[in-house]
Amino acid sequence: MVVINGKKVTNIAQIRRMGENKSGKVPHQRIMANGIEFDSKAEHDRYLELLVMERAGVITNLECHPRWEIIPAQKIPGHRGFQAAHYTADFRYFRDGVEHVEDVKSSYTREAQDYVLRRKLMYLVHGIYVEEVVR
Repeated sequence: MVVINGKKVTNIAQIRRMGENKSGKVPHQRIMANGIEFDSKAEHDRYLELLVMERAGVITNLECHPRWEIIPAQKIPGHRGFQAAHYTADFRYFRDGVEHVEDVKSSYTREAQDYVLRRKLMYLVHGIYVEEVVR
C-alpha cells in the first residue's frame, strides 16, 4: 500500500485512475507519494517500478532526485558573480554493481535545450551518462 496525495492505494490501476480528467487524458501534475514529490505521473510510475525491482533484489540503493554540481560558482571582482549550476536527475540506483542515473521525459521535454545541455555537462564533468526513460 502507498499513500498518494493523502489517499491509500493498493494497485497501479487505482494510481492510473487518479488525476484523469473526463476525456481520459492525464494532465501534467505533481504527485506526492511516500513523502517524495514527483514532477509527473510518468516519473511516479517509474518510481513504483524501480521500488518493486529494489524489493526483489534486482537493483540496490535506489535514490530519488540526486543532485550534482555541473558548473561551480564563479566570483567576479566588482560584480555579484554566478551561482553554481546543478543537475538533478530523477533516479540513481545500482544494478549488478553498475551505477545507473535516469531521467523520465516525455518526447517533448527531452528536446528542451536546458535539459540537453545539462545532460551533456553531466557526462563531460562527472562521466555519468544519463539514461532517458521516455513515456
